[in-house]
Amino acid sequence: MPTCTCERILENEDEENHECQLKLPAENESFQYDSAVRYRDGSVRLRNPNIELMDQDILYHLALGSGSHDLVEMFGDVKFVCMGGTPKRMEQFANYIMKEIGHKIPAGTTLLDISQYSYRYSMYKVGPVLSISHGMGIPSVGILLHEVIKLMYHAKVKDPVFFRIGTCGGIGIEGGTVVISEEAVDGMLNSYLELPVLGQLVRRPAKLDRQLARDLKALAHRDDPYDTVIGKTMCTYDFYEGQARLDGAFCEFSENEKMDYLTKIHKAGVVNIEMESLSFAALTHHAGIQSAVVCVTLLDRLKGDQVLAPKEVLDEWQIRPQQLIARYITRYLQRRGRLSLEGHGSISKKAT
Repeated sequence: MPTCTCERILENEDEENHECQLKLPAENESFQYDSAVRYRDGSVRLRNPNIELMDQDILYHLALGSGSHDLVEMFGDVKFVCMGGTPKRMEQFANYIMKEIGHKIPAGTTLLDISQYSYRYSMYKVGPVLSISHGMGIPSVGILLHEVIKLMYHAKVKDPVFFRIGTCGGIGIEGGTVVISEEAVDGMLNSYLELPVLGQLVRRPAKLDRQLARDLKALAHRDDPYDTVIGKTMCTYDFYEGQARLDGAFCEFSENEKMDYLTKIHKAGVVNIEMESLSFAALTHHAGIQSAVVCVTLLDRLKGDQVLAPKEVLDEWQIRPQQLIARYITRYLQRRGRLSLEGHGSISKKAT
């Protein structure tokens, strides 16, 4: 029986007559932009009047600059910004999404790491998709987001959609489960990012677009050999003590105290723990950018602290969030007849 990518079963109609129920970015009326962070045409508007007064804005950690590079020509057609922790993972995603959307680069070339000379992050462009590594933890992803949001501004990108693709520890769910975050909270279950600015604490709501999360969930296939769930994501500042692990260099709590804490946050709706979602959600929301976080669990923290799955299993699991995001991007391009792109703004280098 044929099905649409929104997973609605087509019983009495063929695929050509089917009206997909997914709310894609340009159609998502529930997502309202603050006029302070959006121009009328949908392009990004910075909450910083100083940028417009600068002769050049150097995006130091990306090895780019508004004066040294034609950012509109290079990045003006970007629609999706996909971020993940490691350079290798995001290089793999760039090559994967290139095949999924039918993007072509000149014969004898490979994808270029645009930010290779920053020695901080890696960035690949595949047609309307940017694939960028964000490093580990709130500070690293925060620095990157400042510069990528400014990149969107300088490139005059309209209505971009940001995704974080990552790994996490599950709470009450098995390893290999895909988790779509409906909300990001800190270790105290607060749904905001707290940042000291000029000696005062500034709180920014860590909001993700819930319609986007629902649309991603609708793209989970019934025959996927794993579960896809939606729930709260806890974001911590630490991998060990902050996540109630017993195996760090320091541990000043008992196993019973650990289990009491994990059970408490599980009852509060937390289904996974990682270290970037709070900053990712807060900064994209503050910029008026639609965003979603999709991670795969590497273990159930109610059953242990250490990642014991074999390397080949972990590699297969880490592809699962990429597949879901690729389905969303592919569906968007399908609706606009743009699945076979001819490389506008492509950045590649000769293979060696």
